Amino acid sequence: MSRTALRICPLCEATCGLTLTIQAGRVTHARGDRDDVFSKGFICPKGASFGAVDSDPDRLRTPLVRKDGELREATWEEAFDAVAAGIRPVVERYGPNAVGVVLGNPNVHTMAGALYPPVLLGALRTRSLFSASTVDQMPKHVSSGLLYGDAGAIPVPDLDRTDHLLLIGANPLESNGSLCTAPDFPGRLKALKARGGTLTVIDPRRTRTARLADRHIPVRPGTDALLLAAMVTVLFEEGLADPGDLAPHVQGVGEVADALKDFTPEAVAPACDVDAATIRALARELAAAPTAAVYGRIGSCTVPHGTLASWLVDVLNILTGNLDRPGGALFPQAATARTPRPAGPGRGFALGRWHSRVSRHPEAKGELPLSALAEEIDTPTKEGEPVRSLVVVAANPVLSAPDGDRLDKALESLEFMVSVDPYLNETSRHAHVVLPPPPPSQSPHHDFAFNALAVRNQVRYTRPAVPLEPGRMAETEILARLVLAVSGMHGADPSAVDTMVIGQTLGKAVTDPHSPVHGRDPEELAALLTGENGPERRLDMMLRLGPYGDGFGADPEGLGLDKLLAHPHGIDLGPLRPRLPQPLKTRSGKVELLPEPIAADLPRLRAAMASTAPEQDGPGELLLVGRRHLRSNNSWMHNVPALTGGSNRCTVHLHPEDAERLGVRDGEPVRVKGAGGEVTAPAEVTDAVRRGVVSLPHGWGHDRPGTRQRHAAADPGANVNQLLDGSLLDPLSGNAVLNAVPVEVAPLTAPAAERLSALT
Repeated sequence: MSRTALRICPLCEATCGLTLTIQAGRVTHARGDRDDVFSKGFICPKGASFGAVDSDPDRLRTPLVRKDGELREATWEEAFDAVAAGIRPVVERYGPNAVGVVLGNPNVHTMAGALYPPVLLGALRTRSLFSASTVDQMPKHVSSGLLYGDAGAIPVPDLDRTDHLLLIGANPLESNGSLCTAPDFPGRLKALKARGGTLTVIDPRRTRTARLADRHIPVRPGTDALLLAAMVTVLFEEGLADPGDLAPHVQGVGEVADALKDFTPEAVAPACDVDAATIRALARELAAAPTAAVYGRIGSCTVPHGTLASWLVDVLNILTGNLDRPGGALFPQAATARTPRPAGPGRGFALGRWHSRVSRHPEAKGELPLSALAEEIDTPTKEGEPVRSLVVVAANPVLSAPDGDRLDKALESLEFMVSVDPYLNETSRHAHVVLPPPPPSQSPHHDFAFNALAVRNQVRYTRPAVPLEPGRMAETEILARLVLAVSGMHGADPSAVDTMVIGQTLGKAVTDPHSPVHGRDPEELAALLTGENGPERRLDMMLRLGPYGDGFGADPEGLGLDKLLAHPHGIDLGPLRPRLPQPLKTRSGKVELLPEPIAADLPRLRAAMASTAPEQDGPGELLLVGRRHLRSNNSWMHNVPALTGGSNRCTVHLHPEDAERLGVRDGEPVRVKGAGGEVTAPAEVTDAVRRGVVSLPHGWGHDRPGTRQRHAAADPGANVNQLLDGSLLDPLSGNAVLNAVPVEVAPLTAPAAERLSALT
């Protein structure tokens, strides 16, 4: 007997609604939910493979605890006893900063990952926080913090109403979008073109998205900020800069014009390898469009000037009057966001409130660079204690951070490590305790982070599609118990964590004169919360206190959990709307167009303008760029047979002319060497990459011993991040430089190739 259940897909940022077919407690089929208010039935190969991801036989079912050097199955009680015994002595002996926390990308795809890590960090009081953000998106957070006073205030392109979309470093036909939550991103781009709009893509690769574009600019890798700066200069030179209705909310327009006046199209053209006439045309087309939006993503973030490129994306939107405008780039309003405060000056955004111990990297948004994790563990200094213990939640930095070999060795030296992970992977194999969450079908789902980045305001929630199996523990309970274990409250009821958060949140809300519950009794409000458990009561509280909420009765038509549950396909809250100046939290209360840290970094960009040499300084030197596949998301999914093979392979993309020059043949193995090491992978000769560029996908390298991912290990691929030594960072954000990195490429010698063939 089969049944169906609804579920929001957690496998990428598109957050599509799914209809699952369930038989004997197992997901046997997944299709798009046609009634979903946001995705309207769209599904990609990842969502279609939900059942295979969910039932992967290599998922851990019980905790593992290290005994006599080996990880062995244990009870949940034994596992949390071990966590409490391992973490607390480190805190007491060396201080809280000796405990590091690493948060991986999957945290933002789960309800538990959104609700509990902030509480965990508060309990530990550590400054040794590392996350996937500094190998991905931190430049955007920093530029938003400096411009708007809030690192979370990220405007997204109004895809469904814009007339002109310029994408730089983004490939949404493969990624489904990032920092821009948009189910059926490909369909939205095709609709843009169908209504007579224009799509321009700037990318050194001719991606699937670039092939759809009206204009593709194959820019030299790493020169995104130079190209964007020249476009800004054209706007000023030709009198095209016009913020329009934004003008009263913006300061520093003249200062930007003066600061960028040297970055003319003619000056940057040699470095970008884009002719000046094309750069001028890009700027003119952007300014002339009835509505337009510039959108930059990971390719423009993970480069030497990532924060400057992210800043310039918004500068272009502002100077053309397209920020906070329908058809331009707007600030979404999530249903669980805090009650909007009145417009006015705020606290602003600060960088470098503390620094990493070894290389003195400044914090950004409370985080230190993930690239610095290994040295923070393995390098003693006179200042502070090394990281001696690690809490890793849904992260695999041995593959996702630069120089995984060094981090691999550093993890072995830790006094204690706990990993919350469904797999024994390249990182969790070092843990003293592994706490496995259940499959996604057995967990509830609400998108906290992605709804704050969505191209349409909406709210959806799905309860577990399948009951929790005997012997498993809900991920929310795992993380709540972890909070108790590290905070000295081991053994307390895990519901105490939710009760504490609810009490603190309501206690603050009733003292806020702008809150709908100002002056009321927090205990009375807590008693009104609905939900089957602590996490649902917290969601109910956030909805009711949010911008669309019922205010605990103040607005009977407003949102709460009960109303959301009555709409299983979600509630549409309407298109994005102009919100300025309300989102601004800068000290001036305005968009601060040229913040001091940005101005101080411009000389470094000016120096890069002089770099006009061709890519290859040596006979085999090329510039490395990454690559994304539609059926993959970082290192998560290579253990699922349905999502590997075909185009989702770890190959080295080379232009035919480079391949001929280097003596590389299609399909034969090549050696790629960088500052951090070398890897070997098959060559794939293609004109989809520009000359002088080599491309390797990320998330591969599943060849270390001691893991339990059989399918991934059978076709491990090469870890592209091993080519990096971790020394290259964007100085403002601490983001790793993963693209535009010089590497050497050469065919393997015949004997070496034969040895590789024998091994595989």
